[in-house]
Order: sequence, then structure tokens, then C-alpha cells
Amino acid sequence: DAPGAACYQLYSRLSCCPRARHSQQLPQPEIFSVTNNTECAKLLEEINCAQCSPHAQNLFHLPDLEGTLDSELVLPLLCRDYCKQLYFACRGHIAGLLTADEFCNLYTAKDGQMCFPDSPRKQVQGPDSNSLDQMDKYHEREQLNRKHKKNCYCLHKVVGGLREPTGVVHCGDESQRLFILEKEGFVKIFTPDGELLKEPFLNIHKHVQSGIKGGDERGLLSLAFHPKYKRNGKLYVSYTSNQEPWAIGPHDHILRVVEYTVSRKNANQVDTRTAKVLIEVAELHRKHLGGQLLFGPDGFLYIFLGDGMITLDDMEEMDGLSDFTGSILRIDVDTDSCSAPYAIPRSNPYFNSTNQPPEIFAHGLHNPGRCAVDQYLIDSNGNLTILCSESNTLNKSSGRIIKITRGKDYEKESPVVKFKSSGHSPLVGGFIYRGCQSRRLFGNYIFGDRNGQLMSLQQNPLNKQWQERALCLSSSAMCRNSLTGQIWGSVLAFGEDELGEVYILASIKSRTQSPSGKLYKLIDPKRPLFPEECKRPVQPPQPVSSDCSRQCRNGHCTPTGKCCCTPGWEGEFCRVAKCDPVCRHGGVCVRPNKCLCKESYTGAQCEQVDRNIRRVPRAAVCQQPRKNGNCNSPTWQWFFNAEGRQCEQFLYSGCQGNKNRFNTREECEQTCLPRSKEATELMQQVDK
Repeated sequence: DAPGAACYQLYSRLSCCPRARHSQQLPQPEIFSVTNNTECAKLLEEINCAQCSPHAQNLFHLPDLEGTLDSELVLPLLCRDYCKQLYFACRGHIAGLLTADEFCNLYTAKDGQMCFPDSPRKQVQGPDSNSLDQMDKYHEREQLNRKHKKNCYCLHKVVGGLREPTGVVHCGDESQRLFILEKEGFVKIFTPDGELLKEPFLNIHKHVQSGIKGGDERGLLSLAFHPKYKRNGKLYVSYTSNQEPWAIGPHDHILRVVEYTVSRKNANQVDTRTAKVLIEVAELHRKHLGGQLLFGPDGFLYIFLGDGMITLDDMEEMDGLSDFTGSILRIDVDTDSCSAPYAIPRSNPYFNSTNQPPEIFAHGLHNPGRCAVDQYLIDSNGNLTILCSESNTLNKSSGRIIKITRGKDYEKESPVVKFKSSGHSPLVGGFIYRGCQSRRLFGNYIFGDRNGQLMSLQQNPLNKQWQERALCLSSSAMCRNSLTGQIWGSVLAFGEDELGEVYILASIKSRTQSPSGKLYKLIDPKRPLFPEECKRPVQPPQPVSSDCSRQCRNGHCTPTGKCCCTPGWEGEFCRVAKCDPVCRHGGVCVRPNKCLCKESYTGAQCEQVDRNIRRVPRAAVCQQPRKNGNCNSPTWQWFFNAEGRQCEQFLYSGCQGNKNRFNTREECEQTCLPRSKEATELMQQVDK
């Protein structure tokens, strides 16, 4: 019969089963559920033939457990490559959540032992199946190549020459620009035309204290754009600095979160004069800093802070340490207040607490890596989907992915997944893929480790459990032309563009002065590099469009569009100067506590009568109108035309004039067209 014939073909020379009768059916192990999978059933039928092997005694017997019931096996001892072939063919019918390694650890032979199939095979892939030396390394590679080679991905090198990049983000204004952060304090723009602009978008390297040694996390940490950036031009930056008097000592520095506004004149450059500090956190050490910034769909700014390696002894012995360490903060930057830099959302768990700072949203973090928020997915309780990577404080080779929930303590909370990296490499958090080019990854959380091992997490819609799987890179046979299947160097960070595509930042050398950083884009090689259905129109970057940004001159705009005046100015757009005490005798306040007096008056508030014409302020003289007089001794004189900002000749009668008259043009210009910056500003204020 057919089964007997199949077994006879396996052991044609020496078989323990007569050809004319069936092979005895092995009892199906409990680990398998009922299967009608053709490939799986074929392998199970083949395994039934193991009892016909002349080596059956060794295949079904464990000498280590001699004399016990466990010494006799239901399945024969399998060769490792055959075991993994069986696992991937039958994994949909294997009860439980055993991985390939877990399954094969149960059913494979030890080094040097006999294993099934023990018959000669037509195609031997890799080392001889019965010679298990070096099988593990070979089959780690073969496992991916054989079963998943059609599902692997490639990388497209976007740009190189970066100096230790720490992140890449977009601003959401439909310009499709990428903003690349460099650790020293620079943010560079990569345009959709493929150009890396020479002039940085943001240059704060004089304020940033960056580490130059491996493991030193100090530097430019994160950048987040306001959800309404296209209208208000607001962006938020976190970095470390020692630019404060109290930040003294080799290990003392501060982690600072600052608001900036883009320039009104250049959409590709930040106006650094608009800096407004939101939060400062004292740090003692150079690791476990965190510093990630991101906006959620709720419009609030989330700030992720590590514990800074601060111990209880540090807290007891040193004053001034922040209560924010090891926490996730949530603040509302959309406030009309000109005195407070932010407001506290009323839904924060400690809004009315006296024991915890109201900014805290969750706590218990130690060493958070990068975090990502899904702009689409909100659960039935209204919670956002925020995933963070965190490395173990004691063992850097292990880590976890945690889902951030309001009010949770992550000292006690179970992670989404625990992860043990190969090669003692810490985790690097990524993004939830919402792009189009690699649509098979849609909804997957893409992350990895420093060694370049990529992974993905996907939530099961039925049981809400997160399932982890390796994300493999293809060989050169699949990754052709401009694509590659290899990451050169260590993975530093992940990024995301405006279309939801995921990027990887890597560098061969971890030094800020080394331009070895590269930006890669994750690509599905089975689809075009730029599919037509994925393209979106590119809008050129525009100056911010709010009335406040155009008209507020002596103050700063809040994200909601209110002009907050600097001291000494008032009015809707801060254009009215304040003088205290007020100007007297018709004097005009032209700038804070600076009065422009009428003719014949002087003093700080124009309170004194000027009896010496020489003491009349020059600006007051030049503002006087032309006065010809009524006498009959006319001469040609010069006066300053304040409206036209030039000296003009007129006929003066010889009496009853004013002081805006000069014998020569040179005298007029020297008096009324001052060269000094202060005098020029004063005249401009008078003009207004």
C-alpha cells in the first residue's frame, strides 16, 4: 500500500517494516491539533516511517532517562533542520505559543546523537543532517531564507554624511520635509527633492552640552512640532545644557525643554530669539536621561524622562533634584497665559494631588528609549496607544516594550513584551507603521536593537495581545539597484515621514565629529520604490499665517495666537510703549520709559521747561513742520521733511520760524539723519 511503499522508499536497503503492510500509525502527540494541511500531513506521515528505521531503537529512546517512562518518545528525535521544517509547516496546528526554538529544543537530538531522517536525502541543504555540528548558525539563516525570504524587506539609503544623528521627524505642513537631529545641537532639513540643505533649520550647539564618549546620552535629544505648526510655527526641543550658574561640576547638567518659533521671513529657519523655557530638570549623571517629546491626538505634549540613575541616597543628600525623574509628563502648551509657560490638563491623574506633581501622567520608568504614539488607534476606554522601549537597568542586553496608560506605575506594570537581545545590544524604539509603500506592515510597531536586528509588534484584534516577530532584511538577490539588505553600523534611532513611512538612522562611529551617519528608508522590494497610489502633492513651505505672527513686534505669540508683551510694551500687538511715570506736557512715549518731548520741554518725563534751545532733543527738532515766517528778509534755508525722510530747501522769511531750519544740507543731514543705531531706532519709533 501507499504508506508502506513510502516507508520502503526511505529504507529500501534495510527496513524493519515489510513492504506489503502498513507502517504502524504513531499516536499523534498532544502538541498537534487536527490538521488537514497537505504539507504538514505529508511530513507527519513521513515521520511515521521512523519506526521502520534500522535505528528506531535510538530514535525513540533517551538514554539519559533510562528506566523511566519518559525514556520512550512519541516522536522520534528529529534533526534540527527537519524539526524547523516541520514547525513552519505545522505551526498553525501546534497547540500553545511555542516558538521554533522552543519546539525544537523538545524534539531534536543532541550533538552526536542519531536523528530522523536518518536515511540518505536527495538534497542536503547545508551540513549533513545527521552531523549536527554548526547546525544552529546555518539554520538560523536558513529559517529566514527558506520560509520568509519572500516576506523580507530592503533598505533605501536616503542620505549620508550625518554627524551622530539622534532622530528624524516631520512637521506635518504638507511640505514633506524631513528634519534630522544631530547630537551636537543642529537640526538639518532634507527636502523631498533629495537635497540636504546647507543652512541648518535650528542651530543651538552653543547651548547644548553633548557627550563625546560612548554611552554618554547628553546632547540634542528630541524635537516635536506643534499639531498646528503650519499656522503658529511652534516647535519644541529637548536638550542637555550646563549653561546655568547652579549646573556646576563634571556630572551636573540640566535637561531643558524649550519652545521655539520658526522665522517669519524664512520657513526653513528657526528664530532662536523666540526661545521660551518650559521645563528644566537637574541631572547628576549622563545616562538614563530620556527626553523624548511627542504630541498625542489629544493635542497635549508628552515628555518622557528617565530616572537619571539617581538613587535614594542622592535624593536624601542633595537638594534641588526634580520630582519629574522616571516619569511621563503631559502638559497643555495651548494656553493664553502670558505668565505660565503651560497649563495642566484636568484629566491628568494627579491634577488635584498634593503628593505628586500634577504634570505626571505615569511613572516608574528607568531608562526609556524612543516612544511612539499611534495617531489613529484609541482603545474603548479612550486611551492612546503609546509604545515605548526601555532597556533593563542592570542588564543592557534585555529590555521591554511597554504600553503607556494614564496613572500606571511601570515598576509594577507588566510589559507588552520582554526582549533579550543578541550580542548585548540595547533596544531602540521605533514607530507604528502607517505608510503605503510597505503596506504589509500597516499597523505594526517597527523597532529593533543597536546591532541592527529588526522586529515588529502587531496587536491581535481578537484577544488584544501583542505578537512579536522578526523583521528580516533580504539578500542582494532581492535588494537590487539602489536597495540594500544590510545596515552599516549601529542603529541609533528610527524616524517617520509625513506619509507614515519608517526610517532608520545608523552610524559606524559613535562620535559627534564623525560624518558617518546614514538615513535609510524601509522598503518592500516587491513593490515600486515610489508607488503611484502612495504619492501626495508637495506644498512649498510657507511663513506662518496667524495675525499674531505677522503683527506682534515687541513680544511673543502663544500657540493660540495671543501676543504677550515684553516689559514696557502694551496693546493688542505690543506696539504701544509704556512710560512710568507718564510723559507730561504733550510728550510722547516712544519706547519703554523714553519720552519724546515737545519743543521747549525737557526732562525724563518732559516735566521741565527748556530755556536753552540747544537742549531741545534732536528728534523733536526734526519732527517740527516747515515754518516760513512772516518777515520780509527771505533767505534760502534747509529743513528736514520727516515724512519723506530727507532734507529739502525752503525760503525762510527771517523771523517767527522754528528750529527745523539749517544753513546747509550737511548740517541738516548730520542733525536729522543720525548714523548711530540708537538714534535710528528712536527716529523709527517716532515715525510709528
